[in-house]
Amino acid sequence: MKVAGIIPARYASTRLPGKPLKEICGKPMLVWVYQQAKKARKLDEVYVATDDERIEQMCREHRIPVVMTSSSHPTGANRLQEVSETIPADFYIKLNGDEPLLDPDLADAAVPDTVDLDEAFGTNIITKMHSPSEVMDPANIKVVFDEKFRALYMSRTPIPYPFKSIEFEYYKHVGILGYNKKMLDFYRDSVPGRFERIEGIDTLRFIDYGKRLQFIEVEHCRTLSVDTPKDLERVRKIMEEKQKGGI
Repeated sequence: MKVAGIIPARYASTRLPGKPLKEICGKPMLVWVYQQAKKARKLDEVYVATDDERIEQMCREHRIPVVMTSSSHPTGANRLQEVSETIPADFYIKLNGDEPLLDPDLADAAVPDTVDLDEAFGTNIITKMHSPSEVMDPANIKVVFDEKFRALYMSRTPIPYPFKSIEFEYYKHVGILGYNKKMLDFYRDSVPGRFERIEGIDTLRFIDYGKRLQFIEVEHCRTLSVDTPKDLERVRKIMEEKQKGGI
C-alpha cells in the first residue's frame, strides 16, 4: 500500500500572513514540518501542496517536493483532492503546515493496516481531553463514536451531555486525517451538508452523507499550531531549548 503525506500550505493568513515562511531557528517553518513528516515510517512520500509561488520557490530551494494547486480551494481536503489527480497513492494523509513540532508517530497512527479502495473511507486521529477548559473551548472539536470507533458526530459543543452519568471521557479531533481517493473525490463532488454548515466543521461532511470515517485514538497527544505571532514566539523558544539540549 502506497501512502502519501500531503502538507497543504497557504501564504494568506488573517492573523499571521506568510506563516509557512516564518523563520524558526534558521529555517522556514514549513521546512521543519516537512522534516518531521519525513520521519514518519509509514509515509512513502511527502509533498507540500500550495497555491503560492513564494512557497513553491522556497520548497524548491530546500528540495522539498511541491505541487502547485488552485487558489480557489476552500478547504485542505479540496486541495488534497487536486493533488490526488497527479500523485497516485492508495491513501493520503493530511498534515498541518503550521505545526513545526509535528510528532511523526501521529502521522503513522492515521494510516490503517489496509484500505478498501472500492469504498469511500477516511481516518481521523482523536485523543482524550483532561481538563474542563479543554472541553469548553469551541476550538476543540469534540467527537463521539460507536464501539468500533466509527464516527457518529463531531461538535464544538461538549458532547455527550452528562444528564444521567458523568462516567465517561471527552475526546477531541486532532487535525491529522487520512483519505483514500474515493473519499477525496466524494468531497470534491459534494456540497456542505446540514451539520457542516451549522457547526463549521469540514470533516462533518463525511458524517452528513453517511461515509465511513474511522476514529483512531492516540494517548498523550499534544500539538501546537502556529496561528498568531504569540504562538510563533512560543514555538521558537521551545525549539531553541531543544537545540540547546541537543534534542
